[in-house]
Amino acid sequence: MGNHADPSPLLIYWLTGSLAVFIILANLAITLGILCNRTLHGATSWFFLSLLFADLLTGAALPFIPRVKLEVSWGYHRCFFIHVVPNFFFLSFLANLLMVHCQRYLSVCYPLHYHRLWVSRWVPLCLLLAWALPLLFACLPVLGWNHWETSSNCSYSQVFPRAYLYLEIYGFLIPSILAMAVMSTQLLRVARRHMQAITTVLHSVHPGQAPSALEQQLELRHAKCIASLSLIFLVCWVPYVASLHLSVLAIQNSFSDKTTLVILTCVGSGNAALVPIILGLSNQQYTQFWRDVAAKGCGGRCCEPGGAGRREGRASQGRAALPEAEGPAPSPC
Repeated sequence: MGNHADPSPLLIYWLTGSLAVFIILANLAITLGILCNRTLHGATSWFFLSLLFADLLTGAALPFIPRVKLEVSWGYHRCFFIHVVPNFFFLSFLANLLMVHCQRYLSVCYPLHYHRLWVSRWVPLCLLLAWALPLLFACLPVLGWNHWETSSNCSYSQVFPRAYLYLEIYGFLIPSILAMAVMSTQLLRVARRHMQAITTVLHSVHPGQAPSALEQQLELRHAKCIASLSLIFLVCWVPYVASLHLSVLAIQNSFSDKTTLVILTCVGSGNAALVPIILGLSNQQYTQFWRDVAAKGCGGRCCEPGGAGRREGRASQGRAALPEAEGPAPSPC
């Protein structure tokens, strides 16, 4: 019997390539939708545009994950480039996503003081920090924090020491995910309080009446928000956190199946990169341009004044009831 080639590498590259193409095209589409809607050209939109750019780079880095996890005979410069650059892209992606959640949280929970807060007054500085700090941390192996040995092949463990990976995973990545989950939960609590206040006013105006259509719509929308955020956490973040823990087990030599580890890492990273796409597609303001193109076939008149935002007032009226719909990156509800 002849030897058959292992289909695992082909499956891995097909998986990462498909995810990368989808993530890149989706981010470009949402970015164009924001740029072609003049009602979104405010300072807060730059937070989400920066996140989309970081997510695009993350999608472009997905095909490099299999190469990072496998030992290859590369020289010093190429080895560090292949490892450090994708790591920087993922760190900057999470930093920008955390910044977007922080901006939304402050704008909703502290609306009267938001314009005096640093997130609102120093937008360029916030964006600079969201890129500079991940770059600095990602470059620490290049600056000397590594286990590089010229006599060995290029490998993940030579570029990133255990202490560095532990610090990255348990000092930044997982705490950032937990912080975003806490802020999203707090936004739902604020929305719930606003709904109860609206319901109280309606009952005081019409005592003894059955729940109105508005109350039912608010309850249904709030339930959709909870379901959407729970689904995002389960589908996008749980696989990513699981892949991080498997990476720790691999570092400790407790998980030796490299093929399974690479596949789970690709799926987990790809699912995490879908979060900005879900947030962008769930915002009617960001997709209004494409709906206008589909409805009217505007073609080259993509940035015609009033074209993309003509129905913005009507769309915003339906979103005004819940506070989490405000801001540059609303929840998918």
